[in-house]
Amino acid sequence: MFGSLTYVWRPVTGGRHAFPIAATRAPHDERVTAYCGVEADAAELHDRSEVDWIREHTCMDCWRRLADRS
Repeated sequence: MFGSLTYVWRPVTGGRHAFPIAATRAPHDERVTAYCGVEADAAELHDRSEVDWIREHTCMDCWRRLADRS
């Protein structure tokens, strides 16, 4: 059985990064931090298009950090 969602991938400026799920609830004017340490405006986590997903590369540092948690 799957547990509750604890992280979310979002294409922000500079790559597709994994953020703690709490980052999606942060006020839009706050900075949020991805698992790799990259910071982005919380507003960047919302209303991304499919084209944004295609253009941005997956951050392999976020990927490794999440894989190491399991």
